[in-house]
Amino acid sequence: MYGSRGAATLSSRRTSAAVLGAALLLAGCSSSGDGEDKGPGAGAGITQQPKETDPFWVNPDGTAARQVASLAEAGKKDEAERIRRIAQQPTGEWISPENPEEQARGFTEAADEAGRTALLVLYNIPHRDCGQYSGGGAADGDAYRDFVDGVAKGIGDRSATVVLEPDAVLHLVDGCTPEQFHEERYALLNEAVGKLTALKNTKVYLDAGNAGWGHPDQIFDPLKRAGVERADGFAVNVSNFYPTEESTAYGKQLSAKVGGKPFVIDTSRNGNGPYTGGAPDERWCNPPGRALGETPTTKTSDPLVDAYLWVKRPGESDGECKGGPKAGEWYPEYASELARG
Repeated sequence: MYGSRGAATLSSRRTSAAVLGAALLLAGCSSSGDGEDKGPGAGAGITQQPKETDPFWVNPDGTAARQVASLAEAGKKDEAERIRRIAQQPTGEWISPENPEEQARGFTEAADEAGRTALLVLYNIPHRDCGQYSGGGAADGDAYRDFVDGVAKGIGDRSATVVLEPDAVLHLVDGCTPEQFHEERYALLNEAVGKLTALKNTKVYLDAGNAGWGHPDQIFDPLKRAGVERADGFAVNVSNFYPTEESTAYGKQLSAKVGGKPFVIDTSRNGNGPYTGGAPDERWCNPPGRALGETPTTKTSDPLVDAYLWVKRPGESDGECKGGPKAGEWYPEYASELARG
C-alpha cells in the first residue's frame, strides 16, 4: 500500500477573506494559557489541555468546535459530547496554497497569544499523492518555493511545529512518483527544511511513512537526501491507523539509521489499529470501526518520541470512498464513529 493517502486535500481548505480574517482575529479571543479558552468554541465547552502535558494550540473555531456548538444548539447533547472529544484536542492546521503567509501568521499569532505552539502541516509538494484523492500540489518548483517562503514569513519568531509534506519521501521510494520528478523533490524538501529550521522557534518533522508500508532500510537514505539530518526529526503514521506501539518500533528502527533523530507519531485515528477488510488498496480510506488514539501530548512512552500528535484532523474525509465526501471535507458520520470507538 502507499503512504498516508487521504491526508487532507488543500482545495477543500481554500481560505476565504472572512475565514482568514477570523483566523487573524483569533489571537484576540484565545486562551491566556490558563486552560480557559475565550474563543468562539468556548461556549461549546472547548478548553485547552494542561500546557505542561500538551503545549499545542486548540483552534477554538475549528470545524469540530463548530459542530459541537451546532449539535448542542439542536439539543443533541450525546452527539455533541462525542464530537467534543475531537474538538477539545489540538489538531494540525493544513496550510492551503492561497495566502499561506496570512494563514501561518493567523494561526501562530493566535497560538502565541494563548501561550501555545501552533501545529502546522505543509502538504503542497508538486505532483502530490500521485493523482489520487488528494492529488495536486504546487504547479512547479518555483510555486512551491514561494509557498514555503510565505509560510516562513507568516511564522516569524513565533512558536510552531511543522509536519513537512506527508508521503513526499515515501512516494519517491515506492515508485508512485515518476522518476523524472525525484531530483526536484529532493531539492525542494531540502530547501524547505533549511528555511523552516532557520526560524527561531520552529521545529520541523519530515514525514517518514508508517509501520505498515515497508522497512526503514528502504527509506532512511532518501530521508537523508531530503534533509532529515537538518530537521528536528521525522513524523510517522500521518493520516494512518497503525498502533502507537508499532509506530514507535518503526520510528526507533528508523531513528537508529538517521543519527538518532527523534520523531512524532500521529495518533489521531489509531485507537483500534488498521482496518483489515475490503480491498487492500483502499483500507486506508475512511475505514469503518476505527477510533481516536492517544490524545496529543509531549509525555510519551519513549524518550525518542517527542510527541503524540493529531496531525490528521479526525472527522475529515480521506476521500470519496465508503460514502465519504471529498478528501479534507468534514464527514459527520465518520467523526461520530471515531469518537464513539
